[in-house]
Amino acid sequence: MNASGRLVRREPARSEVRPQQPADHRRPAQADHHSVMWLSFLVLACTDASSPAVAQTLWPTTGWTRSTFAEQQLDAARLTDLDARIRSGAFGYIDRMVVVRNGYLVMSERYTNDYAAISRGRTSPLGCGVDACASAAEVHEYNYLHPDWHPYPDGRAVHTLQSVTKSVTSALIGIAIGRGEVSMDALLLSFFDDYDLARVDARLRRATLDDLLTMRTGIEWHESDRPLDDTNTTLQLERSQDWIQFTLNQPMDAAPGTKWVYNSGGSHLMSGVIRKATGRFADDYAAEHLFGPLGIRAFHWKKTPKGYPDTEGGLYLEAEQLAKIGYLYLNGGMWDGRRILPEGWTDASTARRVERVNNAGWGYGYQWWRLDRGSTIVWAGLGFGGQFLFVLPQHRIIGVVNGWNLFGGGFPAVQGPFLDALIASAGAG
Repeated sequence: MNASGRLVRREPARSEVRPQQPADHRRPAQADHHSVMWLSFLVLACTDASSPAVAQTLWPTTGWTRSTFAEQQLDAARLTDLDARIRSGAFGYIDRMVVVRNGYLVMSERYTNDYAAISRGRTSPLGCGVDACASAAEVHEYNYLHPDWHPYPDGRAVHTLQSVTKSVTSALIGIAIGRGEVSMDALLLSFFDDYDLARVDARLRRATLDDLLTMRTGIEWHESDRPLDDTNTTLQLERSQDWIQFTLNQPMDAAPGTKWVYNSGGSHLMSGVIRKATGRFADDYAAEHLFGPLGIRAFHWKKTPKGYPDTEGGLYLEAEQLAKIGYLYLNGGMWDGRRILPEGWTDASTARRVERVNNAGWGYGYQWWRLDRGSTIVWAGLGFGGQFLFVLPQHRIIGVVNGWNLFGGGFPAVQGPFLDALIASAGAG
């Protein structure tokens, strides 16, 4: 271990099987005046002309098949150079890097960091580290500095995904649509008739599930434009006792569908939508309809004080298991001859439904980002602290990085170099 707390040993993965609960399906009231119909998904499938063929003979349900860069026609130089730079500590605290091409695992690197040593004595608005908490009550699932919970929970191999959780939860919404349990034109508040809506702005009553998934509900939310302090709406959310009611109580600053604002509280409303539409909590629904078919057995999903799975940032998966989500999308929602996501959903949810949401020109879909580089289309799930899921459909490449850079140090982000290395390895400019 060096002075920064970095170790160079590798550790074997561990797994844990979670029980499933029986289904109890219920349907919400549906709205019909907002014209986002399911057939629009099929039309949208043609928008980017990027959907790959779904016929595959190799499925990693029980584990990825290993291959080499050369066998999968990848240039190893940029990725092996990046690996060396990560090991040198150039990008701070990186935990995993995984690369898949054509359904083969060509790179799976572990970088073990001693978070007990790294966090020791540290405090911030995000929590307290080892020997820095005033009491045991401060060591809980939303203490982001303490190694009991972040980035690994209770010593397990699953890693926090933070906002990549949003992209995975979007898949659950797609599954519910395919099962006829919900529709994208349903009015958002139809899922929350058990809540106090007295303070809700009248404009929110026109918002639909489509508006929610594209982060255009019109709810005023200060997350990306505020520091991580008491003025940040998402920190306020995570300190509240009822996350759904807190979000519904926020003021509006735009009509639904007219303004894009990054809003983690809105993403947590997906947890309430799934519960109302299916009669099941999101973690149990995922275990049966998404994780189970993909062979994902080990996961952890944080719960809010009201018992709802945290769908804005509470999911933990091991990196090779997260890559399976990317592979499902790469194959149009099919898995080993079985349709998991409804036809057209992957193209609809990864389309640039909102353009230029930032200065980099990124697009946004249904809780998925578009980080296109030149002619290379990039679907992405992005999470706080250094969580990245990249899918390059034209090159049949999936990349995953997990990190936990919350402790200062001024390290450059690995996101850009990783994406550049993936593109370069395929011989694309």
